[in-house]
Amino acid sequence: MCGIAGILRQDGAPIDGALLRRMTDVLAHRGPDGEGFHVAGPIGLGHRRLAIIDVVGGAQPMLSADGAVAITYNGEVYNFRELRAELQARGFRFRTTSDTEVVLHAYEAWGEAALRRLRGMFAFAISDLRRRQLFLARDRTGIKPLVYSWDGRCLRFGSEIKALLQDGALSRELDWAAVDEYFRHGYIASPRTIFTSIRKVPPASYLVCSLDGGEPRIARYWDLKFTPGPVMAEADWIDRLGALLDESVRLHMVADVPIGAFLSGGLDSSSVVAHMARFSRQPVRTFSIGFDEPEFDELDYARQVATRYATNHVELVVKPDVVEILPRLAWQFDEPFADASAVPTYCVSKITREHVTVALSGDGGDESFAGYRRYADALSLERQAHHLHAIRPLVRLLAAAAPAGVRGSGHLALLGMTPLERYFRMMTYQSDASLGELFTPDARSRLTPPARHDRFVRLAAESGTDDYLSRLQYIDIHHYLPDDILTKIDRTSMLVSLETRVPLLDHILMEHVAAMPPALKFRGGAGKYVLKQAMRNLLPPAILTRSKMGFGVPLGRWFRNELKTFVADVLLSSRARSRGIIRPEAVSRLLQRHAGGRHDLSVAIWSLMCFELWHQTWMDR
Repeated sequence: MCGIAGILRQDGAPIDGALLRRMTDVLAHRGPDGEGFHVAGPIGLGHRRLAIIDVVGGAQPMLSADGAVAITYNGEVYNFRELRAELQARGFRFRTTSDTEVVLHAYEAWGEAALRRLRGMFAFAISDLRRRQLFLARDRTGIKPLVYSWDGRCLRFGSEIKALLQDGALSRELDWAAVDEYFRHGYIASPRTIFTSIRKVPPASYLVCSLDGGEPRIARYWDLKFTPGPVMAEADWIDRLGALLDESVRLHMVADVPIGAFLSGGLDSSSVVAHMARFSRQPVRTFSIGFDEPEFDELDYARQVATRYATNHVELVVKPDVVEILPRLAWQFDEPFADASAVPTYCVSKITREHVTVALSGDGGDESFAGYRRYADALSLERQAHHLHAIRPLVRLLAAAAPAGVRGSGHLALLGMTPLERYFRMMTYQSDASLGELFTPDARSRLTPPARHDRFVRLAAESGTDDYLSRLQYIDIHHYLPDDILTKIDRTSMLVSLETRVPLLDHILMEHVAAMPPALKFRGGAGKYVLKQAMRNLLPPAILTRSKMGFGVPLGRWFRNELKTFVADVLLSSRARSRGIIRPEAVSRLLQRHAGGRHDLSVAIWSLMCFELWHQTWMDR
C-alpha cells in the first residue's frame, strides 16, 4: 500500500516543489520503502511506497514510454496478470512486473473505461499531457481513500487530509453540516470532510480536471444493484458462492512479501482463513487480540479456527494505553472519527505488522450477507409498524407527548416513523434534542437544519429493489461501510505501514450475493444464512452458531475508572471551553450521569473526546 499526493495549477503558476514534498513526506507511514516525485507542466505528483509486488522494479511515479502519461498509485489490482497479457497483445511493452504499470497502460488503452476492468482496491492519479487532463480514480467500495481541494485555480489531492493541510493557504473552516453528521453517526460521510475546503472523491468514482481551465468533473463508473438474479436452486447459489470465495481469497493472496490474516473468531474472518489454508503452501499466519473482560474477548473462537487449520497463530491479551493511543489516532484520522473499535483494530494491526506486511481481513461480510443485528431489529420493527400503518399519525403524537425517559417512548417513536426514517434514527447516536442540549447557542446557530433521512431515501431509490432488507444493505454499503468500517481499517493499518486486504468486498463476489433472493441471506431471524451453508464443512460448528460480537472495547468501565480523570481533564479543560462549541455544563452532567452507573453514556463521551483531541491536533495552531 502507498501514499499519493499531487497538485494541478490552472493559473500558470509553477508547481511548488517544497509543498509537493511536504504533502508527500507527511504520508511516509503509508509508504516507508521509498519516495518519488514527477513534475510535468502544471501537474506535480508525489508518491510514498510500501513495496508489495515487484519490490525492486515498481518505483513511482511511473511514466509511459514517451513520458506524456504518469501515474501515482495506491492499491492492488488482483487481475493484473490477465490485463497485462491483454495489453501485451495490443502492443504494449512492459518494463516491470508490477500492477502499477498495468494500470498505467490500461488507462492509455481504454481511458476511463479501464476502471471497469480493474478488480481490486485502488486510488490513483494520472497526469495525462496527451488528453491535457488530470485523472483521479477510487475503487468501487472506497477501500482506499482519496481527497481533494479545489479553489478555482489549483487542485490538490492526496491519500489523507493531512497531505492537503501542508498548504498553509488552505482554509481550515469547519463544515458545520459535517459537524452535525459526525455527532449523529460518529463519522463523516462522503463527499464531505470536516473542512469546507476539502472533499472526498466518492467510491466507484473518478474526477477529471482539464489543464486548460474549467471545473473538475466527477462521474460514477459502477454501482451495486440488488436486482434479482437468475432463478437458481439454493444449492446452486451456495456452490457458486463457494467458488467465488475461493477465487477472491486466492487473488487477494498474491504478494511478494509475507502475508497473514486477522482472525477474530467471527464467521467472516474465519471464512477468509479457511479459504487461505486451501491455497497456502505454508501454515497461514493468523493474528488475534483479546481483553480481560469476557464480554469483549473472542480468543477461544479464534483458537478453534487456528487449531483446525494448524495456522501459525499469534494472540495477545491487551490492555490498550488509550491515553497514548487516542492522540495518535486523532492525528491519523485527520477529522473527528468516533468508532471506538479503531483502538483494538490499531492494536491488532500493530502486532500483525511485527510479522507480516499484508493482512487479509473479513470486513464487508456483514453488509453483503446481512449480518448486523440491526437488520433483524429493523425487520421486526417494520412488521410491528405495518400493523399500525393506519394510525401512524396518532402513534407519532403519542410518542411526541411521552415525557423524556419514559420506558417504551423510544420504541413508540420508532414505530411512528416511516421505514427509512426509522433506520436513519437507528443509525444515529444523538437525537435533535440531545444535540440541542450539547451545543452552545452560537454553535447551534451555525449548524445546518437537523440532518434528516433524505440521503437514505435517495440511496434506497437507487438500490434497484423494493425489498426492505436489501435497501438497508445498499444504504450501509454506500454510507457506513466506506466512511466508517473501511476508513477505520485503512487508517489504523496504514499508521503501522500494514496493507490490509478485504476479499469479501471483491466486486464480482458482491454482485453475486446482491443478486441472491433476500431469504438466502436472512433466515430464521438471523443473517448470513448462505455464508454459513457455504462454510458448514470448513468451520467448527461453534463458529457457525455463535452470536455476533462486535470488535469493541469496555469504554463504559474505563470511563468510570482508569480514564475518568483523563476524560474530565480533556473535556473540561480551558482549551475545550474556549472553543465555544460544546456547553461545559452539558459535558459535566454527561460525565456525572455516566459515573453514577445507571446510564451507559460512553458512546457520547467517546465522540466528545475524539472531537476535542482532533481539535487540539489539527485546529490549535
